[in-house]
Amino acid sequence: MQAEGMFPTVRLRRLRYLPAVRRLVRQVHLQPEQMILPLFVRPGRGVKKEIPSMPGHCQLSPDLAADEVRETGRLGLGGVMLFGIPEQKDPEGREALRPDGIIPQAIRAAKDAAPEVLVITDLCFCEYTDHGHCGPLCQRGGRTDVDNDATLELLGQQAVVHAQAGADMIAPSGMMDGMVGAIRKALDAAGFAHIPILSYAAKYASGFYGPFREAAESAPHFGDRRSYQMAPASRTEAALREIQLDLAEGADLVMVKPALAYLDVIREVRRRWPEVPLAAYNVSGEYSMVKAAAERGWLEEKQIALEILTAIRRAGADIIITYWAKEVAHWLAEAPP
Repeated sequence: MQAEGMFPTVRLRRLRYLPAVRRLVRQVHLQPEQMILPLFVRPGRGVKKEIPSMPGHCQLSPDLAADEVRETGRLGLGGVMLFGIPEQKDPEGREALRPDGIIPQAIRAAKDAAPEVLVITDLCFCEYTDHGHCGPLCQRGGRTDVDNDATLELLGQQAVVHAQAGADMIAPSGMMDGMVGAIRKALDAAGFAHIPILSYAAKYASGFYGPFREAAESAPHFGDRRSYQMAPASRTEAALREIQLDLAEGADLVMVKPALAYLDVIREVRRRWPEVPLAAYNVSGEYSMVKAAAERGWLEEKQIALEILTAIRRAGADIIITYWAKEVAHWLAEAPP
């Protein structure tokens, strides 16, 4: 005799048989407004420089980046995140502090093109320093290191420059201790208490960043970033501690980066802080490895991309920064996954 609730009375395939039923009972949804499109901006006009390791993406001058922002608005995406490539670099990354620098130019162009589109700016110095690290250097204990506290002052200045140019949200990515508090203090003092901070609160020293470093021209010229980014083998509790500190300093939203290899971290952050908006960065390596496999016919790009992004949402992310943002909007318009 069959136990109550067992086969053949319970047939879970009934909920999978018809596409309409599958859509009806779907529990994890992808929407364009959840997606943020990263843009790489460089000086000039009419400049479009391909990024070989990231098919479909280019370094763009502000005028062409503005065209992308317009399209972002038409597609209903959640916004854009700007990364700048300056004309000149120096040991302290001072180009990042210029009111007429590449990111302020890009912000103004974006706002002129589509005022309603959310503009988030990445806040760091790795693109601007001639050594490729995330702040000015110092000698400590017989080794070269990023001067954490000197970087905080500069991050505050950079944040104010971005806010003055019209940025809607500031996203510090350098993993400096105290960065959120320093930026919050600087923004508030300059009259920008309303500008939210999206902190790269749990950012790992990952091997998935390679294509991005080509795109942003930000690879370190010596050493690595393991002294300030998190160790991939650290326990989930270490990420929770980082996030707790950033929230205490005034972060309004938090991010886990990368996404795909850290779904467990995303899940734990969501469980611990269900009320805090949570972003995940579907990073360049995650994007490029699928692109490369698809170009060789080994994978079907649309299916894999949507599966990855759905997994990130299922883990608990409210917002996904992804290089597939525009494609996702088109795919979802054609037919939901």
